[in-house]
Amino acid sequence: MRWEEFVSACPELGSLGQERFTRDQLVFMGTLRKDGWPRISPCEVDLAAGHLFLSMMWRSVKALDLLRDSRVVVHSVTCDRDGRDGDLKLYGHAVDIRDASLRQTFREAMKARIDWAPDEPSYHLFSIDIDRAAFVKFGNGQQIMVWDPARGLRTRRKQL
Repeated sequence: MRWEEFVSACPELGSLGQERFTRDQLVFMGTLRKDGWPRISPCEVDLAAGHLFLSMMWRSVKALDLLRDSRVVVHSVTCDRDGRDGDLKLYGHAVDIRDASLRQTFREAMKARIDWAPDEPSYHLFSIDIDRAAFVKFGNGQQIMVWDPARGLRTRRKQL
């Protein structure tokens, strides 16, 4: 499901993602290489028109990975070893965006965020369709939240 549908289905994790992605403007993205090995790459993230957009340099290896196998994991950046902010993970599929109006919407969002946007058609643009999500916050009062459309949101707290 698209970003806006995910936020509606699971506002608890959607609001966490909105805050983290807006603040950090960067995620880690996991793809599958041609030989089957995993690849982890940093990637800028933009939220616009109900989509979670990831853009990549033209013919970059991570873009080629997604064009070959759309399975992807998007992981919020972690800035300290204690994981006080927690880790948000989105599992799903990357959709290659070729629609000119959606690409223009993305370019406008990126331009507003960093005062620059790539020229057409010199980049790949993907929207993430989310199949499931998880959030883990470590330390005292560990919090675990897991969501999928079939079972909804499940939460658990653990005192250390």
